[in-house]
Amino acid sequence: MADDPTATSSAGDRGGDLHDYPTIDPTSFDVLICGTGLPESVLAAACAAAGKTVLHVDPNPFYGSLYSSLPLPSLPSFLSPSPPSTAAAASSGSHTVVDLHRRSIYSEVETSGAAPERSRRFTVDLVGPRVLYCADEAVDLLLRSGGSHHVEFKSVEGGSLLYWEGCLYPVPDSRQAIFKDATLKLKEKNVLFRFFKLVQAHIAASSSGDEALEGDASAKITEEDLDLPFIEYLKKQQLSPKMRAVVLYAIAMADYDQDGADSCEKLLTTREGIQTIALYSSSIGRFANAEGAFIYPMYGHGELPQAFCRCAAVKGALYVLRMPVAALLMDEVEDKKHFVGARLASGQDILCQQLILDPSYKIPTLDMPCDGSDSNLPRKVARGICIISKSVKQDSSNVLVVFPPKSLEEQQVAAVRVLQLSSNLAVCPPGMFMAYLSSPCADASAGKQCIEKAIHVLFSHQASDGSEGHLETTSENNEDVKPTLIWSCVYVQEITQGTSSSLLSCPMPDENLDYRNILESTKKLFADICPNEEFLPRKSAPVYADDDSDSGE
Repeated sequence: MADDPTATSSAGDRGGDLHDYPTIDPTSFDVLICGTGLPESVLAAACAAAGKTVLHVDPNPFYGSLYSSLPLPSLPSFLSPSPPSTAAAASSGSHTVVDLHRRSIYSEVETSGAAPERSRRFTVDLVGPRVLYCADEAVDLLLRSGGSHHVEFKSVEGGSLLYWEGCLYPVPDSRQAIFKDATLKLKEKNVLFRFFKLVQAHIAASSSGDEALEGDASAKITEEDLDLPFIEYLKKQQLSPKMRAVVLYAIAMADYDQDGADSCEKLLTTREGIQTIALYSSSIGRFANAEGAFIYPMYGHGELPQAFCRCAAVKGALYVLRMPVAALLMDEVEDKKHFVGARLASGQDILCQQLILDPSYKIPTLDMPCDGSDSNLPRKVARGICIISKSVKQDSSNVLVVFPPKSLEEQQVAAVRVLQLSSNLAVCPPGMFMAYLSSPCADASAGKQCIEKAIHVLFSHQASDGSEGHLETTSENNEDVKPTLIWSCVYVQEITQGTSSSLLSCPMPDENLDYRNILESTKKLFADICPNEEFLPRKSAPVYADDDSDSGE
């Protein structure tokens, strides 16, 4: 958990008071990384494991950067920071000095309600809603690197709920859940069960590779169907609109309205949908003490960067917190600009072979747009953070809620995801709950409107008489009174980034529920830095990390 910016630093911080900067020795490193976000921290651990000398600095007194978990009182200043007053960097005799500035990637910040008296007992994720699949690569990397010994997880035991036609329905994500679901008609159960059986047969046949028996190979879905839009394949399998919504938005995690092919930002193929279903299904039951597919880190997602930073430090990486970077050092060789280091706020120049920046740093002369291949991806994500009085699902502490496109209003083009967390994750006091909401958007106003609509549907305001926005539920008793909204913050975050050959920029927190895309981008950055090295090999972990029996806590 990230500490308050005014508090003393975490372990590994070599900084002191704001202007009491330490002198760093040596002054040259293979890799200089600015910012301790998750991708930067994973890169630091991977580079250190590959034998590179690494200096990792951060202007904050805590780890995590854009991926931090903050005490609630610290949130406003992080989302709306005051511009730093930094003097222009003095010239250097041997290098061109390029002034470096930080920018806020947050906008449209709007807070309502009064923070509870015990506000410091609330820990707020900047990247929420976010979970880890039990079987995804983030968990494997924690195991391989030894980071799993620095972070503890708990299950999102309440499973997932789908908002459909004014009601919250449990997501039938397994054979057992399908037959237990009293809200499904017999025909829906049969069709959904047949579909999952078909997908599981395809996954099993695909995983057997070249040694697949002829019978296994025949169980595979055809290439023609795999290239189809997933929604068309679901229609071929005769899934009802509600069941298509379950598969598309609550299991395959599609973001945009898959029925609106002309306006859809990203139409999911059957191949892509089945890949996520395979991850989802393999996550259920991986750990004995995780009831569903998802787990969440105790104290928040800010624990993940810290875990990888500790792994990097064990391998020799040097950490200095409270150390802003004031400028970049650049050489011009044959009309080509090449970054060779950075000038720290202390005035000390650090040289390096490779420079990596947190994406909140802006380089005025070389600020590059997104790569053309990413031009169709959403450029913003609207996020919401709520403190509520009770669970949206009776007898469940942690639960995921999915609002498919058009479920809140006809103009809703993207899904809204809501993750409710309880005190058993040490993110809030007992008797209260945290809820995170997000939706990708091209327009900030439209994105915020979707978040606020979802808040209105799920929660009642303290001053409300309860007569508006009543939420129907499928519970068998009268426990369908909406949780009371105590406090909320809605804001919009950019998700653009830029990179160049001698200056790499790590990915920003994206709109996804998990870290797959972020880790994939991080692996590509590592391949640029260490083209002939394995990414965080198992042998790089401390000896005790070979035992992964407690990794699903």
